Parts: sequence; C-alpha cells; structure tokens
Amino acid sequence: MRINRAFATPLALSGVIIAIVIGVIIAGILQSPTPAAAPGNSGAAASQSVLRPDTHILDDAGDDAVTLVEFLDFECEACGAFYPIVEDLREEFAGEVTFAFRYFPLPGHVNSTNAALAVEAAAQQGKLEEMFALMYETQAQWGESQDSKAALFRGHAEQLGLDMAAYDAAVAAPETLERVQSDFEAGIALGVQSTPTFFLDDRMVPLATFDDLRLAIEAELER
Repeated sequence: MRINRAFATPLALSGVIIAIVIGVIIAGILQSPTPAAAPGNSGAAASQSVLRPDTHILDDAGDDAVTLVEFLDFECEACGAFYPIVEDLREEFAGEVTFAFRYFPLPGHVNSTNAALAVEAAAQQGKLEEMFALMYETQAQWGESQDSKAALFRGHAEQLGLDMAAYDAAVAAPETLERVQSDFEAGIALGVQSTPTFFLDDRMVPLATFDDLRLAIEAELER
C-alpha cells in the first residue's frame, strides 16, 4: 500500500495507517483458522480422519505416531513462508511425527492447480519431494502470475529427469485433476478456509505466531 505524500496527514493518523498495514501483512502470513476450529469445539475434523490412504506422506514415523497434515497451496505466500519452518520441524521431530500434506489450490490463484498437477505427476515417478521443494524455491518467479506457468513446471520436470511423455500424460489425465480436487473437497468438508491449514491428530491447529505449530506438536507429544 503506497501513501501519497501530497496528502500528508497528521502524525497520529499516519501511525494508525501504519498499524493497519502491518496488521494486514501479519494476517496474510498467519491466517488463523475460524473460531469453530479452536480446541474444545467439535468441528468437522472430530468426525473424520484427515489422514487418508492416498494422502502424501513426507515423513512416516509409524502407526502410533503423532500426525501433522497440512492443507496447502503452492502459490500461497503464507505456505511459502511456512515451508522452511515445516522443514525444520521435520528434522527436529524426525521419528516422532508423521508429516503429510494435501492439496488445497485456492480458486483465486491462477497457477495453484497447475502446480498441484505437476507435483502429483512427479509423485507418480517417485519425485514428489523434489518437485514439492522446487515449487516453493521458485514461487517468487511464478506466484501471482495471471498467465499459465504450466510450461515452467514442465521445465522443472525436465530438470528432475522425469520421463516427459509420462509426465505430460499424467498432467493431462482427468484422474490427476480428480486427485487434486478430492483433497480440496475433503478440506472444505473439514472446515478448511485458508492456507496453510494444519491438522494435528485430526484437530485443526489455531495459529497466531509461527512458533505455535512447534508448541502444538510438543504439547501433543506430551499427551
């Protein structure tokens, strides 16, 4: 947000404007779940499992481990901000927590579904994590674009040495899109309204700061 200096306001009003801008930025990065997701409320997550047989697992800590499932959008800046945090948590809680993710491409993002299709196609060739990482590492190059970046993502696939005929077929296959949409629809049923949204053992995690995710995991491990 730019303030026209030709219309300077008194110092007190300027302070209010700055506070509002900072508040908007923080809200965009830390999109807290709705009140219905707070601990103690039953919510949609109480009646169904967030971790399904087809959910993509990044780290498997075993059947009895704590599970953290992230609903994400590869074009979402907040998801990009959480990416290195989740990577640190994966290292910190290796062997204790199962980390998984599900697709939740937001309708307002032109390339979020294209990115999900590319990741899903790479997953079919055993390159899930590699494509997953590339999406966030290059997000600044393509995020918020109003043009399709499918060709850029195809370049990622070539970079990873994928079978390009199989990649192209997977991206174009209706079943691949259905797989992505299935995650999105499940997220809606669970009460997901923004990204990233995290579920810890089937309970939505309210986030007010970046460290809240670590604190929630620690608390769950102590239960």
